[in-house]
Amino acid sequence: MKPVKIVTTVFLFYVGIVALFESLLGYFQPEAGTSMVITTFDNENNGNDRVVARLESNGMIYVAANHWPRAWYRQAAANPRMTVIYEGETSEYRVMQVQGEEHDRVDSENSLGLVFRILTGFPPRYFVRLDPN
Repeated sequence: MKPVKIVTTVFLFYVGIVALFESLLGYFQPEAGTSMVITTFDNENNGNDRVVARLESNGMIYVAANHWPRAWYRQAAANPRMTVIYEGETSEYRVMQVQGEEHDRVDSENSLGLVFRILTGFPPRYFVRLDPN
């Protein structure tokens, strides 16, 4: 019974570290460098802001859902309208889901480090492409 207790304790400790890291990252998300503020919209057209990293590939703009909390991604899938504030400019975009070869290319060009993946609990990574309106 003791090995089960040890494994359970280690697992719960790891889950706690992931939850703490994700919470702190969401709260202290920096707004500098390649960061941008996106606004997604719910069914009643209420906007929700989130700071995310701006990714680029082949001259296109992408956003990655790299974390377990990803309400913005679900909203963007339901309502593809998105407003982006980047370097003081506000632009409107249409969100396009990325799959297949395009997903693999963007993922390899914007890979994440092992430490970051460990701290975020190895979430699946999804991308959206932002097409100008």
